This record gives sequence, C-alpha cells and structure tokens, in this order.
Amino acid sequence: MRPASFLLRAGIGLAACLAAPGAMAQSASEQLDALGERIDRLEGMNDIERLQHAYGYFVDKAQWTPLSELFAEDATLEIGGKGIFVGRDRVLEYMQQSFRADGIVPGVLINHMQFQPIVDISEDGTRGWARSRAYVMANESWGLPLYENEFVKEDGVWKIARLTGPFTMYTNWEGWGEFALNNTWPDKFGPAPDLPPSVVYLTYPAYYIIPYHYPHPVTGAVFRPDMGEVGAYHRPPGTPEQEAALQTGRTVHGDQPISQPPED
Repeated sequence: MRPASFLLRAGIGLAACLAAPGAMAQSASEQLDALGERIDRLEGMNDIERLQHAYGYFVDKAQWTPLSELFAEDATLEIGGKGIFVGRDRVLEYMQQSFRADGIVPGVLINHMQFQPIVDISEDGTRGWARSRAYVMANESWGLPLYENEFVKEDGVWKIARLTGPFTMYTNWEGWGEFALNNTWPDKFGPAPDLPPSVVYLTYPAYYIIPYHYPHPVTGAVFRPDMGEVGAYHRPPGTPEQEAALQTGRTVHGDQPISQPPED
C-alpha cells in the first residue's frame, strides 16, 4: 500500500471516530475497507493510464528496449493486422526489425499521441483493460489506431499483458480524402508473427468496430459486433493447436467481471 493511501485511510478512520464516537466498530471498519478498495481501484486505473501513455512516448523516439520492458514476459502484441507476436522478447524483435534500431535520428518523425482513455479494473484487482485512440504522425504517413489493451498486476506492478491496435484509418501525407490505404496485410514487412491475425478487417473507407472491453455505461448491455474471428489458420481447423491459437491475444467483449465502486 502506498504511503499516501495509508495516510488517507488513517485520516478517514480518525474523522469517522471523532464524528460518531458511538458508532459500531464493525460498521466503521467496513466503511474503511470499502474506501480502501475504492482507493486501490482508482490508483490502479491511474497506473494503467500512465503505462499506456508511457508506451506512446517510447514509440515517439524509437526507444524499443524500454518499451518492451512495459510488457509482461508472456504478453502478446498485435498491430495493424500483421499477426500476433507472443512474448516480451518477440515484442522487442518486432519493433527493432519493423522500424529501426533503438534511438531516433534527425529527420525522422514517429509521434504517437494518445487520447480518450477508458480504463477498468477486474473485481480481484489483478487485471485491467484500457480502450484509447492514437493519432500517429510519421514521415510518409499518418494513421488512427484504436487500442483495446489488457494489463496484469505482477508483484504490485502493472504491465501490458496484451496490446491490440487495429487501425481505423491509414494514409500518406496527401490525406485520407483521396489516398486512404489498407494497413492490414500480414506480409507487408518482417519479422513473421507467431500467430495469424486474430481478426481480418478493412480500414477506412470501410470500417471495423473493435469490441468494447466494457458494457454500456447506462444500460449495462454488452455490445457484440458482428465479426469473423477465423482469419488465417495457424493449423488445420479442429486441431488442438488451432483451438489454442484462437484463445491467444484475443480482445474481450465487456461481459467479464469489472470492479464497480460502492453505491453509497
């Protein structure tokens, strides 16, 4: 527990005792526990948002080694329909081979700005999810990926467990009005992925609705877009290897348990 959280809990507990000296100890303890859970949840959401933003800043200056250290050892990465890379070492290999060696050079622009984060934490506080939009500016192109990422808390530290970044639009500097490009073909550059893409989709002017990790915030309904997850086969259909591949690096749909703050 962080010192600030401990002090806040202690202060709340002392204030409760002074305000209502006759209150039952059990009731005060329950209220304190509920407040502690809320603080832990808010701290986790903040940590996840900072982690996602740190990823973008490392992309900006091609700092691939520290970027890879944001990932859990068994994490997965899938960007732009190329396929799924499994493991922290493969994340680093993908970045270094697909773009360039670590370190930015004069005349290169790869700004990776991120917006509109929606973050949630699992009920047990060990998993998290974030949906956010990015605006990418590069020397010869710009694009709009939309992240639906998953995070895991290991030894008290949040790490990226799954990074999924389908593009909604990709174009050269002439602009998307006339020169929108498809950025989803798997063989556009090396290295080869460990698994095929989790889903085959088209970018603007077509569209693909990335599954929401959360239910509707008002109605509670789970939105399930019409999507085909067959894509390319890793192994023949019906084999154990293919069934296992269909469970790796997949987005969630909002029906998993998500922690909710106390109502009162």
